[in-house]
Amino acid sequence: MNTRSCPCGLPESYAECCGRYHSGTAAAPTAEALMRSRYSAFVKGDPAYLLRTWHPRTRPARLDLDPGMRWTGLEILGTADGSAFHTTGAVEFRASYRGGSLHERSRFERVDGAWVYVDGEFPA
Repeated sequence: MNTRSCPCGLPESYAECCGRYHSGTAAAPTAEALMRSRYSAFVKGDPAYLLRTWHPRTRPARLDLDPGMRWTGLEILGTADGSAFHTTGAVEFRASYRGGSLHERSRFERVDGAWVYVDGEFPA
């Protein structure tokens, strides 16, 4: 991966891509953009953003990230709905880390117009 590109895998710089969502200067326009920005937040160690973009119904009281975790890549496997015209969406992805990978199908909803993560399942 180009060190100048965003951790989410898109070619834009972090500041032009997920960084603007993390700083609060922009909101993710799609469920996939939110999912990518949440992956980048894990890479950057930003639990505040992860909690802020988690549905109030399913959000944990706190989130402790493992400082030893090294995320190494994101692959989007599929999306369903989740555009500006939808109120719900799903993104299936594989997030790689040193020593393995996480395969999840995440569900997203809009709350007050903003996309938030609801929960996920781990396909067999």
